[in-house]
Amino acid sequence: MQQACIWTPDKDLAQCVEGDRVVQVLRRAKTILDAAGVRAKFGVNPERIPDLLALVGDAADGYPGIAGIGRIGAARLIAQHGALEDFPAAVLGKDRERALLFKDLATLRTDARLFDDVEELRWRGPTTAFAGVAAQIGDERPLERAVQAARSGAELPAASCRRE
Repeated sequence: MQQACIWTPDKDLAQCVEGDRVVQVLRRAKTILDAAGVRAKFGVNPERIPDLLALVGDAADGYPGIAGIGRIGAARLIAQHGALEDFPAAVLGKDRERALLFKDLATLRTDARLFDDVEELRWRGPTTAFAGVAAQIGDERPLERAVQAARSGAELPAASCRRE
C-alpha cells in the first residue's frame, strides 16, 4: 500500500494520520492533511488529537470540553505538558477526570479485531438479510441493483487521494 486516504472532515479521524502514508482528505476544502498538515491545522501532532478534543470539546460527538479552554490554549497546554495524563494536577484541577473521560470518548480504538485477511472485506453480493430489508421497506430496487452489481463482478480500481 502506498497511501491510505481517510475521506472525512471529522476532526476525530485526524488522529489516524501517519506521516504522508495515512492522510486525511477534506473534500470541500480541497485539502489533504498529512502529519504536518494536522499540526498546521490543529496545532498538535496527530496522536494528540484526542487530548485536544477532550479540552476543546466536540459538539458533533456530544462532549463539551473544558470551560475556558479554546483551541489555541489547548494546543499550548499540550505542547507544554504532552498527554492529558501528564498534565500537572493544578492545570485542570477539578476538571481532570472529565477531561480524561472526554479523551477516552475521542480516542479511536485500534485494538478491536477486524479481520485476518483483507479478502474477508471483499463484497460478494447481497446477503439474505439484505433481501429481507428490501422486502420490509417494500422496495425491491436496491436488491435488484445489488444482485446486478454482484453478477457483473466489477471491481473498483485502486485510487489515489489526489484527484486527476
